[in-house]
Amino acid sequence: MILQSATTIGIDFGTTNTVVALTSGDGEAVVIRFEAPGGDLATFRSTLSFQLHPGADGRPPERVVEAGPWAIEAYVEDPLETRFIQSFKTFAASAAFTETVIDNRRYKFEDLLAAFLLRLRHHAGETMDALPPRVIVGRPVTFAGGAPDADLALSRYQTAFARLGFTDIRYAYEPVGAAFFFARKLTEPANVLVADFGGGTSDFSIVRFEPSPQGLRSTPLARSGVGVAGDAFDYRIIDQLVSPALGKGGSYRTLGKTLPIPQRYYAAFARWDQLALLRASRDMKDIRAMARIAEEPGKVARLIEVLDDNHGYALYQAISHLKMDLSRDESATFVFDAGSIRLEAPVARSEFEAWIAPELAAIEAAVDRAIEGSGLRPCQIDRIFLTGGTSFVPAVRDIFNRRFDPAKIETGGEFESIASGLALIGRETDLDLWTESR
Repeated sequence: MILQSATTIGIDFGTTNTVVALTSGDGEAVVIRFEAPGGDLATFRSTLSFQLHPGADGRPPERVVEAGPWAIEAYVEDPLETRFIQSFKTFAASAAFTETVIDNRRYKFEDLLAAFLLRLRHHAGETMDALPPRVIVGRPVTFAGGAPDADLALSRYQTAFARLGFTDIRYAYEPVGAAFFFARKLTEPANVLVADFGGGTSDFSIVRFEPSPQGLRSTPLARSGVGVAGDAFDYRIIDQLVSPALGKGGSYRTLGKTLPIPQRYYAAFARWDQLALLRASRDMKDIRAMARIAEEPGKVARLIEVLDDNHGYALYQAISHLKMDLSRDESATFVFDAGSIRLEAPVARSEFEAWIAPELAAIEAAVDRAIEGSGLRPCQIDRIFLTGGTSFVPAVRDIFNRRFDPAKIETGGEFESIASGLALIGRETDLDLWTESR
């Protein structure tokens, strides 16, 4: 039953994009829009940029932090002097990530997230001037990473969102938020499976919705998730198409021996969350030395150029274009053109699907766990709602087409559904049923 009339706010902090939605009274959720450099946007890219601007009149340099489209703009204008970070949500549940140093200042994960949120609030303008005390924050069912610590991630979230001024911070599973968004158009009882595909995680939730005179009644039935999604697909593309041209699989000579170039350089290079850190890591000294003794020094020199000249965002764009093209066509051409580097290669959709086969298998297993946990047979699930950018990948959609009647499968609100649903959850009287607090 929904009785609350106060403003509620939902924030979907995503690996790739962040979206904020508000509700007032009994109205629909409204997504906050940003007047960004490239036009009016509802999605705020989850990126950060750091620059040191010279101080005037002998004053010390000024540290300028930006986020979202403004961070991208700062990076494009001056890539060599900009520390650009994307996909940093992937660090949230990692105990191994304690801090990074930017311009001689130490940043923990919660510092990065707080800096991001404060700039997001600034760019939202009047719509986020007067925030309610309570916020519903989306969280994945399973955080990204090899051994994710959900308690650690949520404690870091807690610190960052408190710096925005919230005093009642609640967390709801992201696919549950998407389910609430989808359920607003239901006219009869239905068992709904929501699949939310983000940049770092793929999450699934099954909810029973029943319209009634008092409003929409809902009962959670099952949930599951896995810490792989769009960024993991990107990793496979980089690993197959880009890293070999930058020295991966090559060798070097030292003390009369021929040894393989360490794979750890390329494991970090192929991950968006690690790319910005690799440039400032101790490995960078070793990579520079490797260029002098590698059997194919030109390839390692390319790796150094990508890192030194901050070509990471150009690489991200090239991979995004390839994925979009392969979602539409059976084959496409990968083109990465930045600085002195130009890589071009034809890619068949079947090749791409073979590269991401391990991730597809993990996603399939998580879908099956959700169905099994609900106690329902696939034929008893009435509606399937796919959301998130990776839901456009044909091989991902096939996972559902093989299990369900395609007529039951719907898509929509790929980038706005979670935040809107979170804001709607904030209007529920029994918040403890749908959210948790710290």
